[in-house]
Amino acid sequence: MAQAHWGCCPWLVLLCALGAWGHPKSVDLKAEDVRNCLISPPSEYIGTRDKRRAWMTGFTGSAGTAVVTMGKAGLWTDSRYWTQAERQMDCNWELHKEVDTASIVVWLLTEVPAGKRVGFDPFLFSIGSWESYNMALMNSNIKLVSITPNLVDQAWGSEKPLVLSQPIYVLQEAFTGNTWQKKVSDIRSQMQKHPKAPTAVLLSALDETAWLFNLRGSDIPYNPFFYSYTLLTDSSIRLFVNRSCLNSETLKYLNSSCTGSMCVQVEDYSQVRHNVQAYASGNVKIWIGTSYTTYGLYEVIPKEKLIEDTYSPVMVTKAVKNSKEQALLRASHVRDAVAVIRYLVWLEKNVPKGTVDEFSGAELLNKFRGKEQFSSGPSFETISASGLNAALAHYSPTKELHRKLSSDEMYLLDSGGQYWDGTTDITRTVHWGTPSAFQKEAYTRVLIGNIDLSRLVFPANTSGRMMEVFARRALWDVGLNYGHGTGHGIGNFLCVHEWPVGFQYNNIPMAKGMFTSIEPGYYQDGEFGIRLEDVALVVEAKTKYPGSYLTFEVVSLVPYDRNLIDVSLLSPEQLQYLNHYYQTIREKVGPELQQRQLLEEFEWLQQHTEPLSAKAPHTAPLASLLAVSSLAILGCRV
Repeated sequence: MAQAHWGCCPWLVLLCALGAWGHPKSVDLKAEDVRNCLISPPSEYIGTRDKRRAWMTGFTGSAGTAVVTMGKAGLWTDSRYWTQAERQMDCNWELHKEVDTASIVVWLLTEVPAGKRVGFDPFLFSIGSWESYNMALMNSNIKLVSITPNLVDQAWGSEKPLVLSQPIYVLQEAFTGNTWQKKVSDIRSQMQKHPKAPTAVLLSALDETAWLFNLRGSDIPYNPFFYSYTLLTDSSIRLFVNRSCLNSETLKYLNSSCTGSMCVQVEDYSQVRHNVQAYASGNVKIWIGTSYTTYGLYEVIPKEKLIEDTYSPVMVTKAVKNSKEQALLRASHVRDAVAVIRYLVWLEKNVPKGTVDEFSGAELLNKFRGKEQFSSGPSFETISASGLNAALAHYSPTKELHRKLSSDEMYLLDSGGQYWDGTTDITRTVHWGTPSAFQKEAYTRVLIGNIDLSRLVFPANTSGRMMEVFARRALWDVGLNYGHGTGHGIGNFLCVHEWPVGFQYNNIPMAKGMFTSIEPGYYQDGEFGIRLEDVALVVEAKTKYPGSYLTFEVVSLVPYDRNLIDVSLLSPEQLQYLNHYYQTIREKVGPELQQRQLLEEFEWLQQHTEPLSAKAPHTAPLASLLAVSSLAILGCRV
């Protein structure tokens, strides 16, 4: 990163959100330079050299904030990680079982004297994070200070892992929706039509630059990204990367040897702040997405020269897949289904032997996926959870800590793959023995939620948060619920959690061509967990009367566990939908299995997609239907 002088800071606090510290190391920083500081990670997954919080605290969980003063050190994390944090941290660290900014600020006001300073690395803080802390401290006589270079890096010194020059490569045209030149022209067209007339778009999110130029890398685990920024102006293109990662063919592909409006000027990654500051000194307007722009760039742009939206035009454009991208993602899900089905067949044969554990199972699934065409590894760390471990929504086993899979317990598998033509994410929950009546009811109600949302017809431009109630209704009817989101966007060989699509309050409205996961669940603490996740494409709905209506087309193609379905709870419409889905699986996955001579898997597929028949009449509670209808009507008015 470019360095900026921040002056003397006699009292400072180092705050590390998500990123990475470890056991309290011997921090050799002069008192006149720093006494306390704040740090936060750049993305959901981070490279080894960015794991500052893990290095400082020893805690390796994916969510948490570390704060260090001259006298104390504290870690804030949520309930998923309390036990893990207690095990991994030593007595130098205080564990705070809260995650909100307010609780951290209260602690800071207690520990930091008035008139002193709280420091943070601006390149690891979003604009929103900075605003939250700044507002909370505004009337406290404690100042929030932006610091570069990173103080943890200085303490880490020569022990910090080196920057690896992983190659940045061109994604073949067969796997892209458009050329990078077409994408650049489209974004510039949006700039020209914008009422505030931006002269540039600044991109900070790694997937934005990867998508724009059809480039991929391997700097970030589970994600085909590379460290980068882009400054796209009306007459130039600047790409900030480690130039040594680009070979001559990639440089030629980017037209880097010329200086025209469609020539990419490759700049050193560390010079982005200096370049943006210099550009902002002119008669310009810079368009940013505040959700992903780092404060390190935001603070060097005069406010009158900023055009701020929640998401950049690249992020919004990327969210809507064209027909070619849709076809690519569909194809990747067919092959992914083959890998998952091979694993489920293997489990059925081997779990009763008592030889399979959560970790070895996850490793085998990765191998099955790795054998599929165009495979580029898993899309996230596999959640392979048996029995009570599945009650932890984001549990992942390790080589050292895992449980055996048993025919007497439920098993939750949440996994995905990266392929050149798409990214996948699917969750199935199974039971090889005799589930309890409650387990079957809970599973079926989760399935009903998945079905009801998947078959929903809704007006175009409806917000996902107005629809997600349909995924919860069957659970709410009997006093059950789940504590996580209902779904997220997904990319074309990009992020497995691709914003801004989904069912949360800060997602953009649903539009034709978007892909989202649909993943209701239920978790019985200390006993079992259930989640059923599919990826679905937003498509036009066929309605009786003309209008602009949409629905979902599920592209995940693995059957649910028949052993856990209580058919008597399904309505005729839900049963019809499920049987039609099973027929789709047969038509799309069956031929793939036959062509590859996976005959045992084909027979398993045929058995597990046999049409289900009703066992008893079903009547949905009238009060429930009226309540959901009212919620939906109110939602459409928002």
